Amino acid sequence: MSYLVLARKSRPQNFDEVVGQRPVVKTLQNSLVRNRVAHAILFSGVRGVGKTTLARIMAKAVNCVKGPALNPCNTCDSCKAITAGSSLDLYEIDGASNRGIQEIRELKEKIRFLPVVSKHRVIIIDEVHMLTNEAFNALLKTLEEPPAHVYFMFATTELHKIPVTILSRCQRYELKRVSPLDLGGHLQKLAEAEGVQIEKGALDLVVREADGSVRDGLSLLDQVFSFGEKNILVDDVVQVLGLVDRELIFSLTEALLEQNPSVVFQALDEIFSYGMDLKRFTADLLSCCRSLILCKIKGCEPLLDISSSELARLQAMAANHSLQSLHLQLSLLMRGVEELRHSGQPRLLLETTFLKILQSGTVTPVTTLLARLDAVLAGVDGVGDGADKVVPYSGKLAAPDNKKPAAVLRESVGAEAPVSVVSSPLAVAKKTAVVTEPVVPEAPVPAASSPLATAPPDAVPPSSPVALAADSPAEEAVPIASAATEGDDETEQKEATPRIEPHQHDIRRDWMDFIAYVRDRSVWMAQNLQQADLVKEQGHELLLHYQDAGSCSMLRRDENRKQLMEFVLDFFQKDLTIRFVLPKTQGGTNAEGEDQPLKERHLLANDPLVMMTAEIFNGQIGDIRVGARFR
Repeated sequence: MSYLVLARKSRPQNFDEVVGQRPVVKTLQNSLVRNRVAHAILFSGVRGVGKTTLARIMAKAVNCVKGPALNPCNTCDSCKAITAGSSLDLYEIDGASNRGIQEIRELKEKIRFLPVVSKHRVIIIDEVHMLTNEAFNALLKTLEEPPAHVYFMFATTELHKIPVTILSRCQRYELKRVSPLDLGGHLQKLAEAEGVQIEKGALDLVVREADGSVRDGLSLLDQVFSFGEKNILVDDVVQVLGLVDRELIFSLTEALLEQNPSVVFQALDEIFSYGMDLKRFTADLLSCCRSLILCKIKGCEPLLDISSSELARLQAMAANHSLQSLHLQLSLLMRGVEELRHSGQPRLLLETTFLKILQSGTVTPVTTLLARLDAVLAGVDGVGDGADKVVPYSGKLAAPDNKKPAAVLRESVGAEAPVSVVSSPLAVAKKTAVVTEPVVPEAPVPAASSPLATAPPDAVPPSSPVALAADSPAEEAVPIASAATEGDDETEQKEATPRIEPHQHDIRRDWMDFIAYVRDRSVWMAQNLQQADLVKEQGHELLLHYQDAGSCSMLRRDENRKQLMEFVLDFFQKDLTIRFVLPKTQGGTNAEGEDQPLKERHLLANDPLVMMTAEIFNGQIGDIRVGARFR
């Protein structure tokens, strides 16, 4: 006799042998004992969880001579015939190969006759969702009112493909995936019955690969038994099934979290040298990162279908890192896996993805950074992770080791970029000043895209370096003021604060206030002024430097230039002539001259009226045509 595989050899013959489907088994047993068995039963679920097995056990139970009972006896002639597959009263057909209306007609003819040996005729249709719509319609009437001696048992893996009219006529039982604990215990018993010793880690790998399917687990276990000897180790399972070693996955994940690039790239080289499937490797790595996140979230451990040893290791690994860091690693890894599907250089792409994860570092929540910044601006001493004491603000930023306040601010928020300390409105009102770093000369006026350029007038103090022109000498820079205590000497305050005559404005210092003044009278003109790259007073002229001629095309018109001169006269009390300084063209002439077609297109594309029209109608600027034939 040929060898019988474990999937057939160990098929359950009664309800007690069914693995992991206790609620369904209990319901079926109670229906048998109470004589409440439905005439049509539908079992649904993923592959290998016991749908067809339960249908056969039910067929034996309804026909058992010693029934009704919780389990079929498996000793009477009816039970033996059904177990051997030779019963004349059991019709088990495949819905994929008998899916037409003609096969259903023949089946309806057969069930008209009484059973030959058993008490009932049982019809088992596996993969019933493969039947055609015509076949389902032909089965409707018979399924709703079958003869008293007929029971229908259906099994399907795709419940959504079955018509609702069929579902409403059946009693449905949805079988779940078998848990790793139940499946591991079942496979361990089978291994002992076969006289094979299998290592706990090796058995966990088989259970994980089975993915809740008993039949898949039995097939994998049968394959491992054929490969190994009487003692099965983890390496045997890894080699025969072509898996990625779990230890390698854990080591790689831990190295990514600990920012250890040498271990990461060595592990990746080992994976490529063994020729492992990259798709399977990335899936295991993503699953490990997901498990770490669930371990970090309180109460989510039951969602992990892993062994207790792996769970303990993942919990210890997740305890050393924040949830934000784990989430960032998973997000970067998912992005890399998506790009891997279309990449011609998979190894290079994986290495680049790992570098991104390594360089991401430990993530500090934005709320923490904002809290540190607020603490610094509020004058809290000892700002940092270890600060547990709040000291009232003394009027000056705490600067240990004679550091400047700007340096203290940079260190507290962890920023590398330079930070400028700007005076508050209260400090300006009190006319107090603490001189810090001087304003850097030749500072251009901020562009329109700058946050300070678009800020309201009161958000930028008059002494801000942003309001200064480019050619401001260092010795004329206005010092930056900060708040002082009420107890400061009034004489020192007067000496530290430069005297400003009332109604006297300076172009370099008060340019942002002038833009706010213009905005109240003409919004578009203020926007164009904000786009100036440099503002400079030279003699009796106000020079406005623009890199793009289209940004000031409206301002250069005579009527708008005159209006702007009036605004300058009203605000600065100076009669200045406005002159626009634009980059020269290739021919050496100024851009204010006759424009070429390319220049005209550029001017039209950046014309404020065109941009405003596109914004109002939510449109886009398409092809721009210039020249005599298009006018």
